[in-house]
Amino acid sequence: MKNIMALMLCMAMLLCGFAGTGKSNSDASPDEQKADVWETVEDAYIYAFPLVLMDATKVSATNTEKAVKGKAPINQFMHGKGLADAQFKNVVSPNVDTVYSQVWYDLSEEPIVYVLPQTDRFCKVQVLDAWTNTVAVLDKAGTYAITLSTWKGELPDDVTRIDVPTPMAWSITRTVLSGEEDLPNVYKIQSEMKLMPLSAYVSGESYQPPKGSYKKENDYVPIDKVLSLDPVTFFNKANELMGKNPPSDADAEMLKKIETINVGPNMKFDSSVLTGDIQTKWKEMLKGLRTKLVSESKEFTKQLGEWSYYDAPIGDFGTEYDYRAMVALAGLGANTVDVALYPKTDKDVDGNQLTGEKSYILHFDSYPQVLDGGFWSVTAYGDDDFLIDNPLDRYCINDRSGLKANDDGSVDVILSKDAPKDTTNWLPVCDGKFHLFMRIYTPDMDAIKTWTAPTITPID
Repeated sequence: MKNIMALMLCMAMLLCGFAGTGKSNSDASPDEQKADVWETVEDAYIYAFPLVLMDATKVSATNTEKAVKGKAPINQFMHGKGLADAQFKNVVSPNVDTVYSQVWYDLSEEPIVYVLPQTDRFCKVQVLDAWTNTVAVLDKAGTYAITLSTWKGELPDDVTRIDVPTPMAWSITRTVLSGEEDLPNVYKIQSEMKLMPLSAYVSGESYQPPKGSYKKENDYVPIDKVLSLDPVTFFNKANELMGKNPPSDADAEMLKKIETINVGPNMKFDSSVLTGDIQTKWKEMLKGLRTKLVSESKEFTKQLGEWSYYDAPIGDFGTEYDYRAMVALAGLGANTVDVALYPKTDKDVDGNQLTGEKSYILHFDSYPQVLDGGFWSVTAYGDDDFLIDNPLDRYCINDRSGLKANDDGSVDVILSKDAPKDTTNWLPVCDGKFHLFMRIYTPDMDAIKTWTAPTITPID
């Protein structure tokens, strides 16, 4: 997925607010004080954005009385029964190579036990905390306890403890699928996954998960919901969430800065700290957010020919708050680089924006190299970071697509909005702007360094 999951996908935190003026607030001129306030507002927004988006995604995904397509109550499996399609809007830039089995956790009462079965394929469980950091990747069959790090109890000897620093957590299990005919094999793997509270696991008794709840107002697209919030609603939600999901000790400097505008764990935000035309300034800040974050993220960018991908510390961000916000905005739930690379391009070989007004050839001299169990794909997304509707329900090409090779072993894929006569090597795109994400799971990083990435050339 979801990804993320898409649409969008960063750097040192900004230190230009109250602490960066070189003079006390009382010494600053009125104009400087006004600038300081909105600089700090932006810092606070960027810092809190991933946390608020995680919560909005959780609320939307658990808004159901029982597990159904795309939703499940808290602490219950949300098993995908197929790949994401153009109607999937829960997460930007969703992954269409793997079937997702997701869980949204509330770890405040006790650990949740996750039994991961033995499989014959790529099947990894990414565990994220409330701040979008990856705390673990489970890649071996076994019994795991997803546990709040402050929990003091004892676990059975056969259970491996996975500490999470926040009671809100999310796991994304990605199980690779090789075509519709492979679905029964994925369903079997899903049926062998088990999830229950520790107390139920220890008792050995049959466990029936409780009924969830549904509210119509919680049916929304998470990213749209968060971006629509006014400053008071956004920051008070952030303050509430920080009280429940404590910031890292490393965040002390940022917390000291943003508490000057009443943003922090369990604080009460008051719009009276804001200056000028609040509505206009807020909208301007949000409008420029994506451009700012992408620009600031360049130091973490690595090039693969015309493609670029985000390198470490993606997925484990530390104090790189702008980077963390950018990744959340572009594709919530991104893996660390040892698990996956996400090269992206929106330009052709001439540096021009990709658009459905033209047709292109995506040319592979060779495919990306992966380690045992790895795989690769290329997925097309519209300008909204979601999948592109098309008559074949084809959203990506991958190492399982059965692409026709040229005589020299290279492969050409057609990128166009209209279907060619032979659709074998066709990846549909939309009318307007679009971009491509390559996913390389379990990459061979030594081989990737010298690999020639695919080129995109307009068709005359």
